[in-house]
Amino acid sequence: MKNYDVIVIGAGPGGMTGALYASRANLSVLMLDRGIYGGQMNNTAAIENYPGFKSVLGPDLAKDMYDGSTQFGAEFAYGSVESIEDQGDHKVVKTDDGDYSAKAVIVATGSEYKKLGVPGEDQFGGRGVSYCAVCDGAFFKNREVAVIGGGDSAVEESIYLAGLASKVTVFVRRDKLRAQKVIQDRAFANEKIEFVWNTSVTEVLGDDMKVTGVATKNNQTGETGEKAVSGVFIYVGNLPMTAAFKGLGITNDAGWITTNELMQTAVPGIFAIGDVREKTLRQITTAVGDGGIAGQEAFSYLETLKSQAAATK
Repeated sequence: MKNYDVIVIGAGPGGMTGALYASRANLSVLMLDRGIYGGQMNNTAAIENYPGFKSVLGPDLAKDMYDGSTQFGAEFAYGSVESIEDQGDHKVVKTDDGDYSAKAVIVATGSEYKKLGVPGEDQFGGRGVSYCAVCDGAFFKNREVAVIGGGDSAVEESIYLAGLASKVTVFVRRDKLRAQKVIQDRAFANEKIEFVWNTSVTEVLGDDMKVTGVATKNNQTGETGEKAVSGVFIYVGNLPMTAAFKGLGITNDAGWITTNELMQTAVPGIFAIGDVREKTLRQITTAVGDGGIAGQEAFSYLETLKSQAAATK
């Protein structure tokens, strides 16, 4: 079992920043991720709210961050974390590819797309149902698509899809959007985007091969209907990726990890950052800020362990 000073679970913007700060403090650091570094940035076409860039491609920013995060010796390895064992002054991180030990752990596992939970959603996954416009939008060039949701992601991806599809119909279960006003204004000004208010999608329709439309219900009148579309893009929220940490007592009832302003959880030596935290704003900028704090606090925690050990001699 390999030993490190700090293990960072997750290599999104927060995790990479945490690894940068910890390794720059001359700590041995391992980043673990079940996929490629960068997280959801790899699924984002243009990032326009990251300081220093008017606009930057998500995969490009991910690569730049990764190069920076490893410049002081931090290592990267693939692995799906199954649990963390708290053994006091060190933690054992168990993965599907072996175990690792560290004095401190930074959890940066983020969140995943929440499913709508209607008939046809799973059946037509990969055959017209998608949760990523950047990934799959090109398959629907010059065709009609539906977007479900009213938050930032739903509206931003609707704008992106409007550059490819012939028409984008956005189904919003309320009578207004939750997205930032600047994003709303762009969508309302786009003649290829139509909003259908107070309406829920109750089923994804299709034939033996692909999506052919959606069934809908007006939440005020109860009126039902159908809309013919070739693709359905779902943006109805995120779920925290915290199943591996349930036994540690660091999550709230909804599964998000609770921390203080120093990113400390209820377990000494375990920190949490980014989208996996209980917080109001989940953005690249906030994840990076969390990562910087956690990397520095991990260093401080290890220094405290050294002082305690010296005092007992």
